[in-house]
Amino acid sequence: MLRKSTTPSRPSEPAQRAKPWLWLGLGTLITVIGLALLLWALAGFLSQPPEQTSAGLESTIIRLTAPPVPSATVAVFVAPPTAAPTATSQPTPDLSVAPSQVTAGYYASVVETDGVGVTVRNGPNTSNAPITVAGENSTVLVIEGPTPGGSYQWWRVRLPDGTEGWVAGDFLAPAAAP
Repeated sequence: MLRKSTTPSRPSEPAQRAKPWLWLGLGTLITVIGLALLLWALAGFLSQPPEQTSAGLESTIIRLTAPPVPSATVAVFVAPPTAAPTATSQPTPDLSVAPSQVTAGYYASVVETDGVGVTVRNGPNTSNAPITVAGENSTVLVIEGPTPGGSYQWWRVRLPDGTEGWVAGDFLAPAAAP
């Protein structure tokens, strides 16, 4: 009977094994040669003389000068003749009578606020900051308007204490001078 061998078999080894130090040496040699060529090229590039400029060009000299100083002169002003004042044909408005609607230059009364009064603002819109509140039935002088702003028509008014601001027109009614 034939017996089998119990020793494991090894794959056949190549006759010549690769030498890693040989490859490492060749890589180092190629790197050193490449760096030497790179340095030689850079040295040649950096040692070139500067380009020659054309001999026909001359340098330009720019002289800065200050603007001339104005001389002092005496201004002679002769007023032109004026025409004599003429009388105006426009009558002075009667503030003791209320107009039919709120009008700039006339007075108005604060109404329909349920006793709360109307907010006087620093501009013609509800987004402007409030200045004060004009009480119900108080009389204000309308200076300017109407000016649209948001959902209201706004009037610029002066309160009896001299405060000026903007009021929504829905809360004003024409009134006679106080």
